[in-house]
Parts: sequence; C-alpha cells; structure tokens
Amino acid sequence: MRKGILSLTAAAAALALGLTACGGESGQTSSTTSTAEESQPAAAGKIGVILPDSKSSARWETADRKYLQEAFEAAGVEYDIQNAQNDKTAFQTIADQMITNGATVLMIVNLDSGTGKTVIDKARSQGVATIDYDRLTLGGNAAYYVSFDNEKVGQLQGEGLVKCLADKGAEKPIVAYLNGSPTDNNATLFKQGYDGVLKPKFDSGEYVKGPEQSVPDWDNAQAGTLFEQMLTSEPKIAGVLSANDGLGNAAITVLKKNKINGKVPVTGQDATVQGLQNILAGDQCMTVYKAVKKEADAAAALAVALAKGEKPAASGSVKDPETGQDVPAELLEPQAIYFDNVKDVVADGYVTKEELCTGEFAEKCTEAGIQ
Repeated sequence: MRKGILSLTAAAAALALGLTACGGESGQTSSTTSTAEESQPAAAGKIGVILPDSKSSARWETADRKYLQEAFEAAGVEYDIQNAQNDKTAFQTIADQMITNGATVLMIVNLDSGTGKTVIDKARSQGVATIDYDRLTLGGNAAYYVSFDNEKVGQLQGEGLVKCLADKGAEKPIVAYLNGSPTDNNATLFKQGYDGVLKPKFDSGEYVKGPEQSVPDWDNAQAGTLFEQMLTSEPKIAGVLSANDGLGNAAITVLKKNKINGKVPVTGQDATVQGLQNILAGDQCMTVYKAVKKEADAAAALAVALAKGEKPAASGSVKDPETGQDVPAELLEPQAIYFDNVKDVVADGYVTKEELCTGEFAEKCTEAGIQ
C-alpha cells in the first residue's frame, strides 16, 4: 500500500489554509445544515456528509462534526452533515435525500463496505463526486480517501503493549485481542499493524497468544460481554490489545470487577476523554491520538475544491484490496499517547483541561504536567 502522509497538493493546501476554526458551535443532533452566505459565489455546489454513529466513538459528534462544520463555514460553502446512527437503511435514505437536495459532493464514513458501495455507486451515477472519510469502502471506487495511516495506528498499539508489558516485567504474558468490527476495513488494517509487532513474539514463544474476538459494530456492551467470557476461559490474561478506547474501557470494567485493573495493560485508540482518564488512573497503558482536525481539514479542502468544479490531486494513494485499483488518498500520521504525554492532546486542543481534569483526576493531571 503506497501512503502519502499529511501533505496536500498545492490547490488543496491553499484551500486548507483558509479552513481555520470559526465561531460555529459543534452540532450534537443528527443533522447540521447551513446555507452559503449571499456574498459567496453561487458556483460552489453543496456538500453532504454522512457520519456513522455516536456510539462506537465519541469523536464523530464531538470532533469530526465540529471541525467539518467549521471548515465548510470558513470556506463559505453550503453543506449538510447528518449521522446515520448505525442504521444502514437510514444511511442510504440520508444519501438519497442529500443527492435529491442538490449535493454535488458526498463524503461518507461507511457502516460497512456493502452499504457504502451502494451509496457511492448511486452518487456516481448522478454525477456526484465522492469521498471516503476515515474508512475505505472496499470496491467502492470513491474519488478520494482521507484517513490516518491505519496500519501505523495498529503498529503503535502493538508497540505500546510491548512497552507496557516490559514496564511490568511480564514473562511469557498471555495476550488477548479485542479487535474492531469485522465489517470495518480500518479494523483489518489496525490488526495488520499490531499483528506485525506481536505475531513474531507469539511465534518465538516470548508471548502466548490468548483468546481473540472481533466486536460487531464496535459495540462496547458486546465487548464487555466478550471480554468477560475471555477472562473466564483464560484467567491469566496479562495484556489486552484493544482496538479503541471504548473497547478498552469495556475490558477495564471487567478487570475492575475482578480487582486486577492496572495490573493488566490495556491499549486503546482515539484519545477520548474516558481513555485519557483511564491512562491517568493507570488502568489503560496507552491510546493512539489521531488529530481529527487535520483529517477534517484535509477532507474539507478536497470537498470544497470538488464543489467548485476543480479536480484536486492527492499526495498519495492506497490500493483497494478488492478491486486492485489505486484510490487517491491523503493519509495522516497518528501519535502514541502514554501518561507522560497526555498533555500533548490537551495542548493540541482536542480535549480541554476542564473536561479531562475533573474530580479525582485533577491531581493526576497535575502529576502529568497538564497546564
């Protein structure tokens, strides 16, 4: 897979520079719409965005919606952001409505590749440009793909678990996997990344491969049930490779019930407030921070260019494993977060000190150097 990291093309970069945050509030309902100001040129088309849900990760409503909205308003384009709330029928209905209402660009975070492909195929047949946001739609042939280097995300998780197990002096630790949704191509890429780090250790006998489960729809409640079953079947689990913070918290809840939280390293991803607080408390060993504003700005720059009738080039591409075709792509660099650099996420503005350092976490925040 050929990867372009961070750099936008000159045209898209010029647009991105204009996408500074402005006064619009973050939408918390399932739909956010705006009409371009009368002073803006009428030539730009309308941009439709479909987010996947608000349950699998807090980021979709607290971060992506906010940053995309700010970028579109700064660019003065008409837009419609809606959330399908993990409903495949609603996802297709929303797409149909957006196309009917004049969207010339459609940006989606698919619920699965089948549903995503159906939406992309219909959009393309109507002359609507398409962008896969965060998740690649296999076989979809979207015009562009904007995400993070997801294999690198998994690699950071694997390396993080190795570091945390070493810090605890673990010998031949039994490592369990809580993988993401089997219908999410990102989950496949994460697993490729952490398998690349951990499989050699399993093969050499340094680590022992424990139970493994993929969690349908990234559902945290199911993750808790699955992990409880895993721990019952293998009580000596010494490390948990959890694919995101929500799944990690589900495992931590079970570990707390068994009074072994903090003794068993757990990984995560998304740098959610809950995940960061778990790190501050010592119950989660690390998370992966993805600077969503950069992802949203990169996607918005492409969408705005397309809405204005331009054909921006991407800095790289990824190969669709289903079709073998190269999809023009912008891939951004993730960052591993441990106790010592939780402050980086706060300094970047992704979470605030006020929401993170509440109650019992105030003292931990001071200890972690959070200003």
